[in-house]
Amino acid sequence: MSKPATLNSVVARVTERIAERSRDRRAAYLARLEDAGGKPRRQRLGCANLAHAFAACGANDKAALRGETQPSIGIVTAYNDMLSAHQPYERYPALIRESVRAVGGVAQVAGGVPAMCDGVTQGYEGMELSLFSRDVIALATGVALSHATFDGVLCLGICDKIVPGLMIGALSFGHLPTIFVPGGPMPTGLSNADKAKARQLYAQGKVGREELLDAESKSYHAPGTCTFYGTANTNQMLMEIMGLHLPGASFVNPNTPLREALTDAAAKRVVAMTAPGGGTPIGRIVDERALVNGIVGLLATGGSTNHTLHIPAIAAAAGIALSWEDFSELSTVVPLLARVYPNGSADVNRFQQAGGMPFIIGQLLDAGLVHADIATVWGEGGLEPYRSMPDLDAGGALTWVRSPSDKSGDPTVVATTAAPFAAEGGLRVLSGNLGRGVIKVSAVKPEHRVVEAPARVFDNQEAVQAAFRAGELDRDVIVVVRYQGPGANGMPELHKLTPPLGVLQDKGFKVALVTDGRMSGASGKVPAAIHVTPEVKYGGPLGRVRDGDMLRLDAETGALDALVDAAEWESRGAPPPPSEDSAHGCGREMFSLFRDNVSGAESGASVIRYPGA
Repeated sequence: MSKPATLNSVVARVTERIAERSRDRRAAYLARLEDAGGKPRRQRLGCANLAHAFAACGANDKAALRGETQPSIGIVTAYNDMLSAHQPYERYPALIRESVRAVGGVAQVAGGVPAMCDGVTQGYEGMELSLFSRDVIALATGVALSHATFDGVLCLGICDKIVPGLMIGALSFGHLPTIFVPGGPMPTGLSNADKAKARQLYAQGKVGREELLDAESKSYHAPGTCTFYGTANTNQMLMEIMGLHLPGASFVNPNTPLREALTDAAAKRVVAMTAPGGGTPIGRIVDERALVNGIVGLLATGGSTNHTLHIPAIAAAAGIALSWEDFSELSTVVPLLARVYPNGSADVNRFQQAGGMPFIIGQLLDAGLVHADIATVWGEGGLEPYRSMPDLDAGGALTWVRSPSDKSGDPTVVATTAAPFAAEGGLRVLSGNLGRGVIKVSAVKPEHRVVEAPARVFDNQEAVQAAFRAGELDRDVIVVVRYQGPGANGMPELHKLTPPLGVLQDKGFKVALVTDGRMSGASGKVPAAIHVTPEVKYGGPLGRVRDGDMLRLDAETGALDALVDAAEWESRGAPPPPSEDSAHGCGREMFSLFRDNVSGAESGASVIRYPGA
């Protein structure tokens, strides 16, 4: 094993700042972990309680759970067969039970959590529940683990809000060893470039619904995660670089011998972790070093902007306070090492073939851009084992092969730190008299990163689409979509704006989007200042913008300003919220408690509160 590289000074400084900022909260969290570790589990439950816990088990499992030595593993699953990414999980509990029995334990499904598909709800009422579903998943995970009978946990989840929700819930039981078990991406279908072209042609009225549906069906065509590098696949990157997956597990296709071998290995590994000294519980794995590694991975791969919400929310669950400044400062030293759609033409299958996460992690380790000494579910060696790719040997046994340290399998898809795609990471923080927001620059060409143009103000994305169809936006324009924050309507993604704004940009106009809402993790080439905070509902300055105001979005300098006379600007108030009632229908009436109590975007847009926060 090579000597670890010296840690980059900026990475070290940001990590130290986070640790100092979080010192009291983290200490209180760890004290709660120690207390929880001493509370009754299965061995100390009352007889009636324990009998309920194993009443439905088979005779052998029942006998094992009556005893005090064989470990009990709880499975928290986000299985449903409407999500392509989660459909493979249908078979996992049976596989896991057999794997756990083989090493002397018992596994039970502790509970299921909801799993909605943003791809289905994009542009419709259900999307207003999407971000809130993360906290619902966290709460459901807490309910699943509240039986206090388990010695270890396997979390089955992949997609957008599901992994962050499972993480937040599991961290409330941070004294338990926990492994995240992925399902992998679907095989490659229609190319992302052809899919995007079909969407733009449909937005222009040049093809009809049947042609568009045909293209979409060829893109999303099989069990597994969607193959673009959106939030779901960014989740998988995050779990791997934070040490919560087995090495190289993220992007192996479903229903293959290698995927089943990795699932078997994860089940057996969590049993080993339950032994005294056998492994580190999740609450201690997720520390400031692991979180900084997660942010570095996000920047190096050009991942989803949604993680500027999710990573702070995950950190808060572990007693750690992150800010967007941490992301921004790290971005100045982390190079862009991946070109995966929407940041390039490749999909995640090509990314995996080119070296995938093992190659990226190896590059970051050798450059001193990540903490090598973190605890992981693998055990010994810190992050070093995560530079190896899983494979099956000639006899079908699972093995790991160290990734080449200096040569990409495809330099158009993954790059070295010596010759990166860009010197800085894929996300930046913007601030100015319009508020604070974030922008994903990894997919935006340099010539589009500075836009100065008149504003056109809207209260929803449907109105933007109508104006586009009417030809009202055929000019240089910065589209402002307000009242889209978490308190206003749950902060839905505004992904349906991507095709029309992309068409305007392709026509040669200077175009940008500014909103207190979100964009999809798959959005890309049009510059978008998103998550603008404070949100308009709570007096955010974005509510002062009027049609025709000159705005400036400068992703190079980080400026986000209205070029309006200061006195005039200060005299303005926000207009009243949209007249239509968006608080009812499609289950939205049940989430008024969330809308009225959610935190701001920079602190994770969460309704969950923690002691000392």
